[in-house]
Amino acid sequence: MLTVHSIKELQNAKKNHQGTIGFVPTMGALHEGHLSLIRQAREENEIVIVSIFVNPTQFLEGEDLESYPRREKADYKICELAGVDILFMPTIDDIYERDELKIMAPARGGYVLEGTKRPEHFDGMLQVVMKLLNLSSANKAYFGKKDAQQLALITQMVRNYFIPCEIIACEIIRGERGLALSSRNAYLSQEEKERALLISASLKLATQTVLSGEINCNTIKNKMQELLQEKTDIEYIALVNRDFHSIQTVELGNTMILVAVWVGETRLIDNIWI
Repeated sequence: MLTVHSIKELQNAKKNHQGTIGFVPTMGALHEGHLSLIRQAREENEIVIVSIFVNPTQFLEGEDLESYPRREKADYKICELAGVDILFMPTIDDIYERDELKIMAPARGGYVLEGTKRPEHFDGMLQVVMKLLNLSSANKAYFGKKDAQQLALITQMVRNYFIPCEIIACEIIRGERGLALSSRNAYLSQEEKERALLISASLKLATQTVLSGEINCNTIKNKMQELLQEKTDIEYIALVNRDFHSIQTVELGNTMILVAVWVGETRLIDNIWI
């Protein structure tokens, strides 16, 4: 595995490889969820590039940019063992100039749910993803479904800007007891991890409710709220279609149920696609 830090090094490294490129952009603190993306990229491409870059433009004031988990040595070993060809670890100065052109998330998809209390978060996310897709020259890029809104916006950006890269949506990876894997899980105490299990339990309850024949979204939402509210602080529970429009009844094959809660000082998100 070749590790590169500058854009010039990345460009030179790509010249020494031939074939299709699978790309996995990350912010580091790699876990089994990231590994699942890397494995799929490895299976489907001749070359695998992974980037590790904690992107400052998607963190808002007061968020955890400075404390975000950073484990460079462990991340390097994980990528090496997973068969990554090129590990790209740029600095902020490599990626950004002082006076940058801006990319803005669309009004509908970028300022609902995750975007409601985090204005400009998706602007910064799209900005860095566009840069990384261009730098990697990826044929396919791999993103997890856990960040469903992010995935939808990246897919739209690639479509709207005619970027020649296929966005691959990958399934959520969970721990043995159902908690969706996330770098931010490292913030949780053991007691908080127990409380966080209610997130996936609420989504399981919603699925069971739909399977029993109940499709009224308010009814499903209320059941989830009853389960979550005692041990978590609920930011939102939303039932939407694939275009992130609110719906009154579940549309099988076109519905997402999304949850954002606080467990202690840690904000966690999860979802299920029905």
